[in-house]
Amino acid sequence: MAALAPGARLGLAAPSRRAFVARTPIPRARPAACACAAHRVTVLPGDGIGPEITAVALSVLEAAGQAEGETFTFTEALIGGAAYDATGDPYPDATYRACADSDAVLLAAIGGYKWDSLPSASKPETGLLRLRSSLNAFANLRPAKVIPDLADASSLKREVLEGVDLLIVRELVGGIYFGQPRGFGERDGEKVGFSTDIYSESEVERIAHVAFKAARTRSRRLTSVDKANVLEVSQLWREVVTRVGAEYPDVELSHMYVDNAAMQLIRNPRSFDTLVTSNLFGDILSDEAAMLTGSLGMLPSASISNDGPGVFEPVHGSAPDIAGQDKANPLAMVLSAALMCRHGLGIPAVAGRLEAAVAAVLASGVRTGDIAQPGKQTIGCKAMGRALLEALAAPVAA
Repeated sequence: MAALAPGARLGLAAPSRRAFVARTPIPRARPAACACAAHRVTVLPGDGIGPEITAVALSVLEAAGQAEGETFTFTEALIGGAAYDATGDPYPDATYRACADSDAVLLAAIGGYKWDSLPSASKPETGLLRLRSSLNAFANLRPAKVIPDLADASSLKREVLEGVDLLIVRELVGGIYFGQPRGFGERDGEKVGFSTDIYSESEVERIAHVAFKAARTRSRRLTSVDKANVLEVSQLWREVVTRVGAEYPDVELSHMYVDNAAMQLIRNPRSFDTLVTSNLFGDILSDEAAMLTGSLGMLPSASISNDGPGVFEPVHGSAPDIAGQDKANPLAMVLSAALMCRHGLGIPAVAGRLEAAVAAVLASGVRTGDIAQPGKQTIGCKAMGRALLEALAAPVAA
């Protein structure tokens, strides 16, 4: 069935949904498939604590790779506030080209109070949206798994959290963050702001396929989250997800309104395994799910594409209030590097070493300030990096 032209039901022209993209894709020369080929990674340290956690992640990644006979070439580029300060653009063309010609992109964090007053087009967050859109990284994978050693760091009771292991699949380059028209106008003599939440059938289909395939690797349960009782865009979402679900009879599909899903994530998070939802709802629910683990500083994410490099980044922000003070938690950045190895570079053995090192240092009792617990040793970002390298060197890390 032909997809409805964007804006047709609204009586609008059919604008380009990806208004942030104004670049021609460049051919991507892939490395030869041999053990000696270095994995090409574009590194975006960004703003705030970004450079600190990046330094730790790269040192740990190189050590884990060396143990498995894998090597990396790192190309550093600017994004966010740092890019705006240097070039006047939060996502310069040089950064786009470096990312597009890499095997994967490892991003730390962007933004900060310094740039809050900039026009929308110049804000660091706009640079991040442009990055995702330019690479067509449409599927965001956000795992939220409660580590037993950190269960007491959450504000929820241990008995609610034990055994929580869920994955949120968020559509990342469509919906209200990219929909057109958007902007400001006037109605009845007062200023109004407007944004358009719009999805095509093909956009919903491709994220649904990602979610169903992910569910197959887990417990084969998928919850699609929408607001189909009041939003036409959600009615289309539910219709398409249901249709795609017929191709996956081995996966149990259920639907849930977003307000109920938000409540159940706190009330009974173990009832979920894999969730799929839109850009806006996924943004909110994935941050809520992150706090089940006790700290945003512990969670990685992957934004993947069908035809280019993925973007791998921690879910936390740039924390400008602690930048440069050696207080940052680098573990989510290290775990993001592990996701990159597993989903972006095809070297799961290196990912396993990184994940084992994180588990080992937490089991040893060391913590950064954001996950500090009574009776545990609180250390800084650099010391956590050293602890990870020691864990990698131990036989148990393998």
